[in-house]
Amino acid sequence: MTVCEAPGKVYLFGEHAVVYGEPAVPAAIERRATVTAEPREDDHVRVEAEDLSLDGFTVEYAGGTGDRPDVDVPTPLVEAAMGYVDAAVEQARDAAGAPDAGFDITVESDIPLGAGLGSSAAVVVAGIDAATRALGEPLDRRELADRAYRAEFEVQDGQASRADTFCSTMGGAVRVEGDDCEPIDAPNLPFVVGFDGGAGDTGELVAGVRALREEHEFAADTVESVGDLVRAGEGLLADADPESDPEPALLAELGELMDFNHGLLAALGVSARSLDAMVWAARDAGAHGAKLTGAGGGGCIVALDESDATETALSFTQGCEEAFRAELATEGVRVVEP
Repeated sequence: MTVCEAPGKVYLFGEHAVVYGEPAVPAAIERRATVTAEPREDDHVRVEAEDLSLDGFTVEYAGGTGDRPDVDVPTPLVEAAMGYVDAAVEQARDAAGAPDAGFDITVESDIPLGAGLGSSAAVVVAGIDAATRALGEPLDRRELADRAYRAEFEVQDGQASRADTFCSTMGGAVRVEGDDCEPIDAPNLPFVVGFDGGAGDTGELVAGVRALREEHEFAADTVESVGDLVRAGEGLLADADPESDPEPALLAELGELMDFNHGLLAALGVSARSLDAMVWAARDAGAHGAKLTGAGGGGCIVALDESDATETALSFTQGCEEAFRAELATEGVRVVEP
């Protein structure tokens, strides 16, 4: 039995624009998905996923992962949950040269699903790592991140970026621009997350931004402006001491850029009333800055605030289901003793 866990993430800057080759800076947070993989004697795959739907489910199927199991769970939930597990299994089989390998897999997660915190990336990264290790073929982190990206790319019909899976694999803050992915130094920023209990349709939101870019030149300019903003944020992080608590001046400057970023994303049509309400609640409470994180349309916002004021304000904000502080996860995917 092999157990691996991988962190979720928030976007400091750059979601959506990263799809068009602009840079993005996500940061891993200490909310994790845990995957247990135990090889079987046959080619069956048995998945127990208590956290991937409201009631959880257990399924078992034979051979290839292309056939969806018959299970008493609404089809969209099965598709969403099983798609990423299937893709992780296929990548692990390919990496290990074991096309008929079977597994008993258990998935647990404390990352809200579909909320912009990288839950699917964390499941895929931890799943591939656990399965390849269980087969005696562990991957180096670069190959693991690449295979996890390929899995998400397949499930998301070619609309995935490398940002989520690379960040979940490596931990800390990372810079992603096209296929160029590198860890970067960053202090332990005081992230506060607000979650509205919902989830946007990533594919629909990405398609909507694409349609805007194709129809309006100003929308394409907006995407480029997000990239310029990211580069400004990178410069601030490069000058910061990663070993010390961030200075108030740094938080103020980063927060201002986050506010701009949210405005640009809202202009691209990917915010939502609940997200805007949480963003303004955080700002009114004294946060240095706040923005949506992830694809948008619902889900989460992230704010910078070293005090308790933003978390308290969000807990009383209509439409906010959960508010929590999120520490930077300096370690990415890791093996856990069972």
